[in-house]
Amino acid sequence: MRIAILSGGGGWHVQDLIRAAGELGHAGEAVDFRTVAAGVEANPGPLAGFDAAIVRTMPAGSLEQVVFRMDVLHAAVAAGVRVMNPPRAVETCVDKYLTNVRLARAGLPTPPTHVSQRAADALDAFARLGGDVVLKPVFGSEGRGMVRVTDPETAWRTFHVLERTGQVIYQQQFVRHPGWDLRAFVIAGRVVAAMRRSSRADWRTNVALGGTAARAELSRTEAGLAVRAAEAVGCPVAGVDLLPGPNGERFVIEVNAVPGWRALAPVSGIDIAAELVRSLAGGHAR
Repeated sequence: MRIAILSGGGGWHVQDLIRAAGELGHAGEAVDFRTVAAGVEANPGPLAGFDAAIVRTMPAGSLEQVVFRMDVLHAAVAAGVRVMNPPRAVETCVDKYLTNVRLARAGLPTPPTHVSQRAADALDAFARLGGDVVLKPVFGSEGRGMVRVTDPETAWRTFHVLERTGQVIYQQQFVRHPGWDLRAFVIAGRVVAAMRRSSRADWRTNVALGGTAARAELSRTEAGLAVRAAEAVGCPVAGVDLLPGPNGERFVIEVNAVPGWRALAPVSGIDIAAELVRSLAGGHAR
């Protein structure tokens, strides 16, 4: 099987997938999203000749560029190319608001959230959310750009700046947690690996921001939440983040459709790249 690995270059994850594909008897090839071009003929366009594709990352770009790249994925699926994750799932998970809507409709526990375009509406919501919130970019990853706001004056100034610069104000009630969360890696309806991410210096536990990782064994309830969250957003492959609440509950705080595993693989002892290639070869993509 010839597999296109779509990304913004040839980074560690791309090389790991190429390695795993080769060891399993397949051919993995890096394809830079920024170089794709296509006609409108009835073929997979830039993915012609590939049997399958893995969406590894979506490079930064203008709205038109990102929409075009997603269009290419949709065209490939229509032409019979297996794409992991499916474009609809990628579109859902890149949008935190839409992800939370899908999770809530599936009955999954998520922190109270409010999204607005006007500062006045955001300030009203800030008070209803207890005056302790996490501001998040609607499009973002690795915990970057998240800010905790606890002061009304800071909220007033921040919300007005966001409104005046044409940004959406996405705020989520802060969940008091014990300094760790769980990342579950879901493939084809099961958790193949999990880790506990901890941080002593920051309320954010992301490894990319200095958090530490350790192997975790999920309870049946935790694993069930992760699998249901992946299903709610249509992801055969997902990184699901579970945050412990103050009363022992678990909140689903994120579903990542292009999850990394550079920290997870060594602490779990699982060859995540190989698991992904096996699942793709077995038809767990659309």
